[in-house]
Amino acid sequence: MHSAGLRFNTLITLAIILLGALCAFASVCDHFHRPNVQAHAQVLQINRFRKQLNRDDEVTLTMNISMDLQSTFTWNTKQVFVFLAAEYETPKNSFNQISLWDHIILSKEQAKIEMQIVNKYPFVDQGSNLRGKKVKLVLHWHVMPKTCGMIQDSLFLSDFDLPQAYI
Repeated sequence: MHSAGLRFNTLITLAIILLGALCAFASVCDHFHRPNVQAHAQVLQINRFRKQLNRDDEVTLTMNISMDLQSTFTWNTKQVFVFLAAEYETPKNSFNQISLWDHIILSKEQAKIEMQIVNKYPFVDQGSNLRGKKVKLVLHWHVMPKTCGMIQDSLFLSDFDLPQAYI
């Protein structure tokens, strides 16, 4: 007859195969899920636009942000990392991206956000390249699932022009 060790080995093997199949099913389900993110951001005021002592430009903004990321949540979602980035071009670099604000959303109930904020991180450009620049505000999110790979996406929200002179 079969020993207790063989029966235990069979049970563990079956459990691992079922767990692997469940993980593969979760991965396939998330691959076909397309969220419908609704978001809006608007610069209300440029609080400060100055040249630092080391000759770099620095900007402080007040923004109005509203977003609905509830559609990014599925039964496989652990959390969503979201950040608002300022993107612009300079003569030295064709693409510059600076994170202005970020947040970790742990549940679907927390995924509706509406707030007025001052940029959480400094908006600093190396050099004096920001005067008169058009800056785009882009919302990026990273869906971190319980199993399988991370899903990333972004959405263009608005753009604004920085002043020609320092404030």
